[in-house]
Amino acid sequence: MFDIYVLNLAVTVGMFAVIIIRAWFELKNYKLIWREMEWRKNYDVMRRVLHAEHDMFSKVEGGEELYKILSEMFHVDEEKE
Repeated sequence: MFDIYVLNLAVTVGMFAVIIIRAWFELKNYKLIWREMEWRKNYDVMRRVLHAEHDMFSKVEGGEELYKILSEMFHVDEEKE
């Protein structure tokens, strides 16, 4: 009977270890996805700011070049304007 209890304990500890490892992987994945969502949100805000302030860039010396660089950097599509 003692052998069954030890086997049951070993299986329980093994399952607990597997659950802990899977939870750790899920946490890493969640953090990665959260960073990706924040990054995309920031890019979207920057795109909107660039579209809204396009006229301001054109009035400043060297502004068109800066606008083109920022547009390439933040993947602003000119067709969406």
